[in-house]
Amino acid sequence: MPVRDRLLAAFVAALWGVNFLAIHATLEHFPPLFAGALRFVVIAVPTILLVPRPQVPLRWLIGYGLGFGTGQFAFLFVGMHVGMPAGLASLVLQASAPFTVLLGWLLLREKLSWRAVVGIVMAVCGMATIAWHRAEHADALPVLLTVLAALSWAIGNLCSRRAMEGRPDINPFHVMLWMCLVPPVPLYALSVIFEGPAAGWQSLVTMATPTGWVALGGLAYVVLAATVLGTGIWTTLMRRNPATAVAPFSLLVPIVGITSAFVILGEQPSVVELVAGAVVITGVLLGSLPGRKKVQAPTVDAEALEPTPQR
Repeated sequence: MPVRDRLLAAFVAALWGVNFLAIHATLEHFPPLFAGALRFVVIAVPTILLVPRPQVPLRWLIGYGLGFGTGQFAFLFVGMHVGMPAGLASLVLQASAPFTVLLGWLLLREKLSWRAVVGIVMAVCGMATIAWHRAEHADALPVLLTVLAALSWAIGNLCSRRAMEGRPDINPFHVMLWMCLVPPVPLYALSVIFEGPAAGWQSLVTMATPTGWVALGGLAYVVLAATVLGTGIWTTLMRRNPATAVAPFSLLVPIVGITSAFVILGEQPSVVELVAGAVVITGVLLGSLPGRKKVQAPTVDAEALEPTPQR
């Protein structure tokens, strides 16, 4: 992997780590479910106008949108709204990687290596420790909601994989953009049910306030920097480099997220959470690494060993 691509991968990890601060700023003004719907509407409108629809099965595209878009961001935004720290959210959300491996084994009959099993167990134990510690000192609900967000992301990953399976000519970035057409309707419906029909529109009417402008800046960062720029670069890197070389850079996301949240928001995770977080990251790394391929000894043709008759 060239040095340029390594720097780009680290840059994307930094964009995604700071993204949790942008989400925090957005939720200071917008209701969480309405903010999720707004996030995808901003991407969906230009996508319809400018990006050709990728020729993938509609059911898997919808599943991708419901898992990655609707489920993940509904649980994540609500979890952060009810008390999940931005830095800790960036860490727990990484559980999507071992969840993806586990669901691939359960639903797609993919092989599960011993290393993946150890990684999944470590990640689950780390998240359980964080939830237990939060329950002892605050509230475990935000942690559980973030875990559900990671699980939803994993479901979206499987649907995305099935959508592009056997289609090497499909642009994954176009699939991601068209996926954004799915979440706005269910997220807005959930917002009307749980937040009330007037809450979202009230937040739009009161945009000309200090919190409103900060929230708008946060939303712009989420859409333009984290989604369009970050995902665009990441997709390009995955296309021209082995996935095993690019994927580990995502482990920098929680490091950037926790550090930036500490510097800017003053969030200070406890020693227990830091140790459990290290266990989660190690588990994610183990669960994401592919198993070693067995090298078969070359077969030798018995006839080739026989001496060639002299003529």
